[in-house]
Amino acid sequence: MRRFRSTKIVATLGPASSDADMIRHLFEAGVDVFRFNFSHGSHEDHQKRCDIVRALEAESGRPIAIMADLQGPKLRIGTFPDGPIELKTGDKFRLELKDGTGTQKRVTLPHPEIFAALEAGTDLLLDDGKVRLRVVKCDDKSADTEVITGGPLSDRKGVNVPGVVVPLSALTPKDQDDMRFALDMGADWIALSFVQRPEDVAEARKLIAGRASVLVKLEKPAAIEQLDQIVEISDAVMVARGDLGVELPPEQVPPIQKRIVRLCRSLGKPVIVATQMLDSMVYAPSPTRAEASDVATAVYDNADAVMLSAETAAGKYPIEAVTMMNQIIRTVESDDFYLAAAHANQPVPDRTVSDAMTLAAREVAEAIDAGCIVTYTTSGSTTIRASRERPTVPILCITSSMKTARRLAMAWGVHAVAIAQEERFSAIVQRATEVAKSEGFAGTGDKVVITAGVPMGKPGSTNVLRVERIP
Repeated sequence: MRRFRSTKIVATLGPASSDADMIRHLFEAGVDVFRFNFSHGSHEDHQKRCDIVRALEAESGRPIAIMADLQGPKLRIGTFPDGPIELKTGDKFRLELKDGTGTQKRVTLPHPEIFAALEAGTDLLLDDGKVRLRVVKCDDKSADTEVITGGPLSDRKGVNVPGVVVPLSALTPKDQDDMRFALDMGADWIALSFVQRPEDVAEARKLIAGRASVLVKLEKPAAIEQLDQIVEISDAVMVARGDLGVELPPEQVPPIQKRIVRLCRSLGKPVIVATQMLDSMVYAPSPTRAEASDVATAVYDNADAVMLSAETAAGKYPIEAVTMMNQIIRTVESDDFYLAAAHANQPVPDRTVSDAMTLAAREVAEAIDAGCIVTYTTSGSTTIRASRERPTVPILCITSSMKTARRLAMAWGVHAVAIAQEERFSAIVQRATEVAKSEGFAGTGDKVVITAGVPMGKPGSTNVLRVERIP
């Protein structure tokens, strides 16, 4: 199944999209990567969905990526046995480490790490920023606050501490358990939530041990302060605008989004723009014009992928949401300004043979109007380089690793095909022309540009470029 677009679609599975028929419809509508949200659902639920996706993959012959999105250290208050309370601006409210009944005057906050990081004047945001408290005085077990922005408050609402690095690992015991399960299940990407420091990514990499690729969700201001280092040691990045928009003023999120996308492009790291992209389609069969523009902006900015969350996980119109996102992407990519803008901001290639060959492949393919660029790769690095160049022709990735083929479902412009390992370059050329023809990228008499590394099977050694005519 060939997609006639370059930007990929990530969709979240959930109660509205759990059965085989719905997952099939979502895939046929355009989903390239399925996100499994480990904040919800049991391991049994996730395994059933994984089995459905893998069966669909085998049937369609197209590699499909599975992203396991870990919950991360979500900070929450305790409960109110007598029901929700209403806080008013100017009220005094106490947060306490010790357990106890939530009342109009106090609630439990069972996170000693927060108290260790607080000081007078610190603001805390509750329930995604709907309630704002300011610390008046505190110690390592409690905090007396004043209500700055009032509102209703109920059980287990989330807590954000903007501008403060809370001394928490990005991997809770639940996350470690979920990660082990996801790796055994065969997830291709592990998404880390609430990353604050490069050390958080290093810790996860050590535990994952190469069994999956690491995707970092950027949703904490502290992570933006060390953005270059975090992106450098990640395999891919998600601009998670929901939580980022809670801790930062809304007007700061768009320029940060653009900054992240530009950095990822320059480093050759796939980047996803996520959260509330077609949010009204949770309840309506069509999006607002502002939402359509939001998706289009991410595509114009050259994000590798755009993501649907509640729209497909819990919404009333999951298929329509994917179809709409597919239509928006294709419309943007047909605009002459789209690739002109991409090439105007072309990253400078590294001074390596591999980067030079990949740049040459794009220029040759465009000059001779090739049907596609064929990249033969083991690790995927050759194909990621080709994707960074944003060529005007499709990228056909041929690899002997199904793991690599699935991972590349996230990368811009890449159509991956897994084949048996070839030992000779002449055999690669023959297979490249066969696959280009069978997958619909070129016909008899058309030309394709092939890149590979010799000797075969050595990752990151692209050193051959060849133009071949389809027999």
